[in-house]
Amino acid sequence: MSAPVAGPEIERLVQLLSKLPGLGPRSARRAVLHLVRKRIELLSPLADAMQIAVERIVICDACGNIDTCQPCTICIDPRRDNSTIIVVESVGDLWALERAGAMRARYHVLGGTLSPLDGVGPKDLHIDALITRCADEQVKEVILAVNATVDGQTTAHYITDLLSHFSLKVTRLAHGVPVGGELDYLDEGTLSAAMRQRTAM
Repeated sequence: MSAPVAGPEIERLVQLLSKLPGLGPRSARRAVLHLVRKRIELLSPLADAMQIAVERIVICDACGNIDTCQPCTICIDPRRDNSTIIVVESVGDLWALERAGAMRARYHVLGGTLSPLDGVGPKDLHIDALITRCADEQVKEVILAVNATVDGQTTAHYITDLLSHFSLKVTRLAHGVPVGGELDYLDEGTLSAAMRQRTAM
């Protein structure tokens, strides 16, 4: 094991940053060096922003999004379509859909997917809260925007079964050829899904 090259405070910062997704120890060291070099412009404002985040960030009781207000900014937005709920696995998925700007609907964050092998069952997710929200007569459609993984599809089927006695439409995201995709570069599973879910021209 190599000897530390900096004091314990800097080493601690490197260790913490290396736990972030996409950052290993080497990337974390580069990030720390950059932050230290730009202390006034980056490090101090970052420390202040993180302190505010620790104090103010909450999980929305209504949808599961994270924000600094309760309910969250999306839930209190009057321009949202109350008749549609988009169900996602994580807040990251919610943010991705919002960046795309495809719909101005409401959201529901499950907090993961059903995974019996990992010991994740229905009670570990926010499925009961979703069912409660769907009992509202305003809700006409639930869009299951879960990942196209085995666990994601298992979760989608489970939720579809639970919602079958409601008079609402349950849909899911289309799977297949991405916009700008070339067939030659796609895997067999993606091509098969695209063929199964073909639409009229």
